[in-house]
Amino acid sequence: MIRAFLRPWLLGLLAGLAAAIQGQAEDGQAQAGQVRDGQALSALAYLDGAGVSASDGWSATELAIELSRPVPWRLFTLTDPNRLVIDFSELDWSGFDGAALARQSDAIAGARAGLFQPGWSRLVLDLSGPYLVTNAGMQTGADGHARVALELREVTQEDFAARAGAPAEALFGPERDQGPDATRDQAQDPDRVPPRRQTGEGPLVVVLDPGHGGIDPGAEREGIRESDLMLSFARELKEVLLRRGGFRVVLTRESDVFVPLETRVTLARRAGADAFISLHADVLAAGKARGLSVYTLSEEASDLASEKLAERHDRSDLLAGVDLSRQGDGVALILMDMARRETQPRAERLADALVEGLYAATGSARRNPRQSAGFSVLKAPDIPSVLIELGYLSSRADRENLTSAAWRRRAAEGIADAIQYWAIEDAAEAARLRR
Repeated sequence: MIRAFLRPWLLGLLAGLAAAIQGQAEDGQAQAGQVRDGQALSALAYLDGAGVSASDGWSATELAIELSRPVPWRLFTLTDPNRLVIDFSELDWSGFDGAALARQSDAIAGARAGLFQPGWSRLVLDLSGPYLVTNAGMQTGADGHARVALELREVTQEDFAARAGAPAEALFGPERDQGPDATRDQAQDPDRVPPRRQTGEGPLVVVLDPGHGGIDPGAEREGIRESDLMLSFARELKEVLLRRGGFRVVLTRESDVFVPLETRVTLARRAGADAFISLHADVLAAGKARGLSVYTLSEEASDLASEKLAERHDRSDLLAGVDLSRQGDGVALILMDMARRETQPRAERLADALVEGLYAATGSARRNPRQSAGFSVLKAPDIPSVLIELGYLSSRADRENLTSAAWRRRAAEGIADAIQYWAIEDAAEAARLRR
């Protein structure tokens, strides 16, 4: 049975382990417009206008990248073969067509883009020869949109090789081999699975999924809509996590819009999520159930989820770092099952920690708060995913809790406690497995 005295014990353990493994978090508050761990309180940027375009002039090739907003970026070149690599923080590459871009310029032999590591995405251009970037810059318009413009000129292979090389922060990470292939980019080798499991180094990427939205308001009772309530709570929880430091937080929706269930999981994968948390508050037509509960994917639903996902024609984003679009269902199912075998126990431990953290903070829980079901948003095989039912709008006591700013604050703090505790234990397990 969960007891109220767990909260002081949990906080004490968190303080000790966090100091030993991650160091002290920064003090202060992250207000709107400020930055915490390199993250402003905003959604992902995305390609805008013409997206990525190229044109050949008489002496140089012009490359332009249109963005919905300015984001941090960097570029470098690599040899064997000659490539130009451009990294962007928090950029969604949906709609990018590498083959179409290559047809626009003789200097570009091929192009591909996607997630590089949590918080960073990467554009890789295969060059038809030794082309160096001679001018580069980002301009921001009055409407807040941004444009990156680059000029490439052909040089000798010797000059190109002399200036090529990736900065240390652009490599795969602390576990990446530093041998001859250390500068080979991930997009060049799509069958290589990047080290997705968090190790306690760098910010933990948490994707919060406010349930429903837009044409789907979810549960409703006495003028209270689940979609509105969960969006407000997700924003409050995001603020709590960012103020603690060590987190990067992404919301699957930032306003009252409809987001398809599969899209929510895709957004989590593109963000490089270390954990995915869906937030809900249901109603019961009959019965007197009240209190919060935490769900993970049931074992029966796990097999069915893999089968349904494998039936999709566009399967390029089913697993991070692995393109399954050219694989048969058998191979896809095997790879997804392998990923889920590692991920599911981690999700179970996250759910257990959330139950303890929420109960310690709020004293609210169902008689059996740990549940499992086949919710669609829990079906990502490679991301620890949980669904939190914060209460029932059909219960007056739960409605009072959910509409109380003080109660929601305690709940957010309890969730933050639990995520921190889970992350530290999860990183410690990852370290043991590496040994």
